[in-house]
Amino acid sequence: MNGDERVDAWQGADGEREFAERVRALLTDDALTLQPSMAPYPAIRRRGVAERRRRVAAAGAALVTLAVAPVGAYALGGADRGGEGASPAVSATASRSPVPTASATPSGPSGPATDGQLLDGVTRESAVSMLEDCLGSDLGRGPHQGLGVAGEYRILLAMRSTGDSNSPGNGHFVVAARDDAARTRVICTVKDGEVAGVNSGGVAEGPPDQGPVVPDINALKLYAQSAMDRGNWKLPFRWGSIGLVDPSVARVTVSYGDGETRPAVLDHGWYIATGELDQQVTRAPRIKGYDAAGELVYDSDRDKYYMAELP
Repeated sequence: MNGDERVDAWQGADGEREFAERVRALLTDDALTLQPSMAPYPAIRRRGVAERRRRVAAAGAALVTLAVAPVGAYALGGADRGGEGASPAVSATASRSPVPTASATPSGPSGPATDGQLLDGVTRESAVSMLEDCLGSDLGRGPHQGLGVAGEYRILLAMRSTGDSNSPGNGHFVVAARDDAARTRVICTVKDGEVAGVNSGGVAEGPPDQGPVVPDINALKLYAQSAMDRGNWKLPFRWGSIGLVDPSVARVTVSYGDGETRPAVLDHGWYIATGELDQQVTRAPRIKGYDAAGELVYDSDRDKYYMAELP
């Protein structure tokens, strides 16, 4: 190869090299031009979140429409059938949980079954007030834990109390019971606006052979004066007799002192009888219970647990 040929060959090689470099540069430029830029993730995410919220809102609106429309449509359609469509609308509303109202919460104790259980000028309001005072007093809270509040009770009896040598001063008795498992019963004594005594007890359990009528063992304070005043009772004397009664018992009678038989009131599993003595007696009230057929099923004179003679 002569000199001119070597020059041409070198130039040819350089030309190819230059051409190759230009091609690579062009390809690189094209690659950069064709490569997509990074996706704008924050913007896409914001759009996605907004879209999901829009779909959820739309779905919620659709569910509300599905829940309401059939009831309304059925009710309206039923109008042509004499208003029969109103019933499904009512039942749909009734299936919801009731909304508590002020009237749903008892504001105080339940009243007695009859007006005759509130005696000697005691009204239901004054009986409630005395019961609240008793349960809230030191006597009610101290040795008598767990008595609860007045709103849990049912007032059974309210009457005047006669003072004696053991407990001077006249006042009032309020008897109330709670319809819980222990069937708590309280006898409150109020004198001159002050709580003078609180007697309480759970009366659910008794002897296994107890009868269908169970006189309250602490009712003695309601129908007798102190043993220290034997032969010298203060008269006239208001008395009361209370106790539990089985559902099988349809009627209870009580006689005391003068021999007159009085029908007792039956009030939610309790019997209540009252009267007035004008002379002192030595025997406790006699109590009898009868079933629906009129058969005698209980007689306190045959009850070995009943103290028929006064102390």
